[in-house]
Amino acid sequence: MPDTPSEAEPRKPGAEDGGGAEGSAGEGSGGGRGAVSGRTAALTKKPAVAADEPEDAVPASYSGDAASEGDADGDDPDRGDVDDWDYPVAESAWWFADLQAKSPAPVRPATLWAALATGVLSMLLLADGLALNLLLVAIPAALAAYYAAQAAGRGPRRWTLVWGVGGLALLTVPALRDADWPTFLAVVTAVAAGSLALHGGRTWPGVLFGPIGLYTSVLTGPVWGWRGLRERFGGARGNLGPVLRALAVAAVLLLVFGALFAGADAAFADLLGGVMPDASVSGGPWHFVLLVLGLVGALAAAHTAASPVQWDRIEVPPGRERGRVEWALPLIVLVVLFAAFNAVQLAVLFGGYDTVLEKTGQSYAEYARQGFWQLLLVTLLTLLVIVFALRWAPRNGARDWTLVRAVLGTLCVLTLVVVASAVRRMDMYVEAYGLTRLRISVVTVELWLALVIVLIMAAGVWGARWLPRAVMASAAAGVLAFGLLSPDGLVAERNVERYEATSKDGEGKFDVDYARGLSADAVPALDKLEEPLRSCALEPIARELKKENKPWYATSWGEARARDILEDRPLSAEADWSECLQLRDEFQYR
Repeated sequence: MPDTPSEAEPRKPGAEDGGGAEGSAGEGSGGGRGAVSGRTAALTKKPAVAADEPEDAVPASYSGDAASEGDADGDDPDRGDVDDWDYPVAESAWWFADLQAKSPAPVRPATLWAALATGVLSMLLLADGLALNLLLVAIPAALAAYYAAQAAGRGPRRWTLVWGVGGLALLTVPALRDADWPTFLAVVTAVAAGSLALHGGRTWPGVLFGPIGLYTSVLTGPVWGWRGLRERFGGARGNLGPVLRALAVAAVLLLVFGALFAGADAAFADLLGGVMPDASVSGGPWHFVLLVLGLVGALAAAHTAASPVQWDRIEVPPGRERGRVEWALPLIVLVVLFAAFNAVQLAVLFGGYDTVLEKTGQSYAEYARQGFWQLLLVTLLTLLVIVFALRWAPRNGARDWTLVRAVLGTLCVLTLVVVASAVRRMDMYVEAYGLTRLRISVVTVELWLALVIVLIMAAGVWGARWLPRAVMASAAAGVLAFGLLSPDGLVAERNVERYEATSKDGEGKFDVDYARGLSADAVPALDKLEEPLRSCALEPIARELKKENKPWYATSWGEARARDILEDRPLSAEADWSECLQLRDEFQYR
């Protein structure tokens, strides 16, 4: 929710005071070439930055919540450097170029070397799986982007470093966890954070569309790199030849003498095999593909850093404002409905579930399961209602904005109570049936949605200019925390605790089949089970670990810890397949 009524209608670029010369150039042409040149003139105008302007200030015309001149935030409406890297914009000749920065500078040798290092490390390290090697490959790619941005005159700023460091931190999840699903979430989120570091997105279009500019550079980046390589070395083959010959001779020497030393000493051969990546001829095609992917990815990142798409310049027109009654009446009815539902939830909480279950005829688990998914959908729909309500909100003065804040603020508070009820119902369901990957995932999403609602409430008090980046930062932090906390480990630990608690009553509830499908991250918790249940649960994980023989850079910490535990306490020989089947059937019918 914007801070002041004037922030509801963002002014168009060139419409501010002092920008009439540039703005009129586009208006007088009737939408023809004059309009394009008018936009170009406005974009190429040298930005005037106030001395006391905060580092991360966003121009009002691009932020979506413009302020009048003399705004308390000190924003200059004529400022054009909406990019977090802070450098001027070049002329453009067509509409999309209004979003495109100047043509990238020629490739520097440092950028080419960093891209080449990324490709070589990808070829040597990524063939055996993802772990620490992914972080090792990402570091030279980040250096390539830094060198390219430096050549283009772009200097990193505060949020650039936040997104860059955050993206690299997310890549520590594959190095720590063996489970594939938190690794996938972390890698996808790291790509999104990297795109924000390269583009410097501040507004909702900048945050949401940033990855598109990164993917388009997959095509333009290699062309730009090849053109720069020809310009650098096309007329100086005498300088390039010695370098290539030196690299070839060094590779031959390492191969020949390394093979001889390995054959002369078994200990040295083991050391060499553990340190050096596998570069066998049989995996040649796959290694070549990884080389190309690493090289193309690094050049795409470098090209984006040198010439990003300025998605922040997309102007989202405000929605047509409605009258107070037309806007407020449906929302007030919804607030009353939320209040009635929350009153029932509080009555159930203090009155006990037994009375409710007796009236509805449902079991404890059925009551919990039925409610959670509906309440999760309620939370999502409420966020959608808030978005459209803000677009159509009345904004003719302080009274209108007081009404908007009061109605939407009340709706947000009641939604937080709904979130608490949903989380409580999932906790009831877990008590009855145990924890699973799906259940822990949706609870995490529900908690993140609650955080988004809190951020929206804060934006209603202090202004919404920081909201897009705050939402994205909260999502990245949530994915990082989710991976570091080891969801498979939490699932196993909760289910083992549930088994120990129910064993006291003679029930002993435990899903053996589900535990056998977990990753190596679950081994420390499953190791606490009694035999033969322990060996039955760990047998598939132990078999998979024994089958895999990964090098150090492709082995996660969770996998290494699981191997250590299983070596210290081997599986029981008594836990054969028939015994495990009997245990599974026994627990299934309890």
